Amino acid sequence: MIGTDTAFEVRTLVCRFGGLIAVNEVSFAVKRGEIFGLIGPNGAGKTTLFNMITGLTPVTAGQIVYEGTTITGWPAHRIAQRGVARTFQNIRLFGNLSALENVMIAQHILTNAGVLDGVFGTPIARTEEKQARQRAMELLALVGLQNKAESQARNFAYGDQRRLEIARALAMQPKMLLLDEPAAGMNINEKGVLSQFIHDIRKQFELTILLIEHHVPLVMGLCDRIAVLNFGKLIALGDPVQVQNDAGVIEAYLGDDQA
Repeated sequence: MIGTDTAFEVRTLVCRFGGLIAVNEVSFAVKRGEIFGLIGPNGAGKTTLFNMITGLTPVTAGQIVYEGTTITGWPAHRIAQRGVARTFQNIRLFGNLSALENVMIAQHILTNAGVLDGVFGTPIARTEEKQARQRAMELLALVGLQNKAESQARNFAYGDQRRLEIARALAMQPKMLLLDEPAAGMNINEKGVLSQFIHDIRKQFELTILLIEHHVPLVMGLCDRIAVLNFGKLIALGDPVQVQNDAGVIEAYLGDDQA
């Protein structure tokens, strides 16, 4: 049974693509308010696991339980409405739209106005648009992009696009936030700033955070607990010290300059 302090759990989760087993009977639970890291070599199944959690990839077998409710097989929009937001390994912004518009669009799952309200500019539509704009500006300020609110996302530097994607995810007012390689393309100083930022938003928004990251030192310094995947299987689970000294983890990373 899922514990009262448990926000999220996967139970013997399996994902097959034809004859390939991408995720192989993986089980772990994440505590409410925890920063939980998911690491492993390339091809270990990390992003596939994220895609299963968020409804983008079908579950072959096993269960996903969120806040005490089994969400296995739910469509992505329903999972998002329940309070699960994410960023992507390959950034998925609307490049031709402004930063402000990108963040405002993310709030549509929280609005009550219908299509006709938008077409005819009813009071509820105008009120919700004003609120969405104000909220979007607050989030852009939070990630340091308030001065670029009207700039097209396609023209942003890579690090700014990463921050914009996080702002867009936060606009959905999630309880659980999944970050897929948020530090990709950042230098050491930027990664340090990002680590502190993740700590800050966890506290400010009372979030549970799942994090995929290849930069192992960042994960070790940021996460409360860490799960390690290799060839789709869970090979280690524990706090950073336990995981760092695990023989199976060392072997999995052998030959990798991050080991």
